[in-house]
Amino acid sequence: MNIELNLIKDPITGLIKKIALPASIGTFFQTMYNIVDTFYAGKISPEALSALAKSFPVYFIIIAACIGVTVGGTSLIANSIGENNKQKVLSYFSHTIIYGILVSILVTYLGLKFSKTFFLLIGSSNEVILLGLEYTNVIFSGSIIFISVVALNALLHAEGDTKTYRNILILSFFLNIFLNPLFIFGYGFIPAMGVTGIGIATIVSQLIAFLVILFRVLKNKRMLGFSLEFFYPKTNILKNLFLQSAPISAALLSFTIGNTIILTYIGIFGEYATAGYGSAARFEQVLLLPVLGLNTAIISIIAQNYGAKNFLRVKESYFKAIKYGFTIMILSGLIIFFSADRIVSIFSDNTEVIEFGARYLRISAFMFPAYPIFFISNGFFMSLKKSENALISNLIKNIFLPLFAFYLAKNINGSFNTFFWSYCYFNWFYVLILFFFVTFYIKRKLN
Repeated sequence: MNIELNLIKDPITGLIKKIALPASIGTFFQTMYNIVDTFYAGKISPEALSALAKSFPVYFIIIAACIGVTVGGTSLIANSIGENNKQKVLSYFSHTIIYGILVSILVTYLGLKFSKTFFLLIGSSNEVILLGLEYTNVIFSGSIIFISVVALNALLHAEGDTKTYRNILILSFFLNIFLNPLFIFGYGFIPAMGVTGIGIATIVSQLIAFLVILFRVLKNKRMLGFSLEFFYPKTNILKNLFLQSAPISAALLSFTIGNTIILTYIGIFGEYATAGYGSAARFEQVLLLPVLGLNTAIISIIAQNYGAKNFLRVKESYFKAIKYGFTIMILSGLIIFFSADRIVSIFSDNTEVIEFGARYLRISAFMFPAYPIFFISNGFFMSLKKSENALISNLIKNIFLPLFAFYLAKNINGSFNTFFWSYCYFNWFYVLILFFFVTFYIKRKLN
């Protein structure tokens, strides 16, 4: 247990910094983990780079499941901590693990069954399909490990402890630097496995992460009094977890649909355009880390204070997180705008790949200040156990906005740039409406 933090009484500004900073550092190394994968895929071939880019929407099914499980478990555990109900804390923790195992079975089936259909749907070449399946088949076979790690972390996250998971993500990053070339190119008795090796490296590092976080959770003071009886399934607890986490996972799965729409449009311009966009999008995630850290912080802070009925602190947390995120993202947008060519050239020396990736980044830079409003507003509703609002918000942003951009671009001139400028405009229009809606909700519901 992190005894330094009292999420109900400590100053909000200090809490945001103490929780968001470790979370941002951890997410930085998680993103760098993905960048290492992208870097080594580029060393194999441009087609392997394209395959990894096209695999991401499918891989995002696992990410959506992980976030759904951890946010659902975190918010319910944190609310129970705020209520000072130890039995509920341990019950929600144990059932988060059960729920995570059930979800992983479904995710594994879906990934192994439908990955090939997805690659065909977005118009991939035969070579890219084969390379993509080499990666996704390995990743989905080990999805239970991914989800078990975040299920265990829900207890720590609910307490405001983001340092443990940060340390695990740092460890995984350095393991990946060593394991990727080992399994991709082979050494000694280990054969060269190409793109399959990227997937195996990920599974091995996740297995080590699972063992580390399991040890850390078992030492947690809240585990005193914990017994196997807490693992006896209780329908009402699993139902609450489902109602809280399923909308989050469904909302994030809408990202897969939205990214499919984007990749389908980009596919018109060829595999190198897809490779450029995929490389740029991976790096883009690095500069979004502060927003994701802020989102992690307010979920814990708001959930506990909402459980304790400290509504003024809920309001303060939301608006301070928005202010910090907006300021940081303006600076990040400037960085990405002026460094676009250099960023993409990290992953490929192909001039066409670099050109498409840089064009996307320069447009994306104008969307950056909109991201904190979107993510933090969704985190606000998750903390209040209003996941259905976050679901609606994600459906609008991740599905309808790309569709509108697709339709508008095709009817103007069908260009690469027109699509992303349209997407940028629709994003800003939507997040401003979302911000005013949350402000109105706070005034009406939390006075």
